[in-house]
Amino acid sequence: MNHPPLGGGWRSLAARPIVRQIFVAVLSVLALAGTAAAHAVAEGDKGYIQEISGVHLIPFIYLGAKHMVTGYDHLLFLFGVIFFLYRLKHISIYVSLFAIGHSTTMLLGVYYGWNVSAYLIDAIIGLSVVYKALDNLGAFQRWLGFQPNTKIATLVFGFFHGLGLATKILEYEIAQDGLVPNLLAFNVGVEIGQLIALAIILIGMSYWRKTGSFLRHAYTANVLMMTAGFVLIGYQLTGYFVA
Repeated sequence: MNHPPLGGGWRSLAARPIVRQIFVAVLSVLALAGTAAAHAVAEGDKGYIQEISGVHLIPFIYLGAKHMVTGYDHLLFLFGVIFFLYRLKHISIYVSLFAIGHSTTMLLGVYYGWNVSAYLIDAIIGLSVVYKALDNLGAFQRWLGFQPNTKIATLVFGFFHGLGLATKILEYEIAQDGLVPNLLAFNVGVEIGQLIALAIILIGMSYWRKTGSFLRHAYTANVLMMTAGFVLIGYQLTGYFVA
């Protein structure tokens, strides 16, 4: 995937307001992290999951869609993935790889009861946001001399996003009765939510790309996204060591 060259003009343009904007981004992410950890399920939804048994397709579709639309770590990664994608065909390929990744580990993780630290998985999810921002900035080409395969990276990080969700669902001891249909319904909801979130992001991006500010502020936007990813990593690692 080709990115616009990040020349000195981009850096000089972003340099002056960048400190203030990074500060605002850090505060925003900390506020989000303080009210809800990544992949968290609301208390009301948690109680519902713990109390029911049997097949409940519609409620689990709703819960899956709600999780995706409100999952800021998912949205940050999706935003980074499509940032420099202009053709619907390319967007479909990357979003499909991400969906395959997180669907696979979410379903398998819950079904087989994989016991993984939610803090460490969510820290890796924060790392996925940092990785994508650096990729958009062309950092790997400058540092390594080559471009890592972005499709493989999207799929691999999709695995971690799905595993992060699986760790949360396992905490709520979902009933074995109707487990597979409910998980499949939840995953359908996740995909519906992803399409809704993606549509909103694409609409906003399409308008932004028509303005001259897109190329002027693309560098800053990805630096802010990278900063948010580092904050998420720090928040989750702190939780891991404190807990």
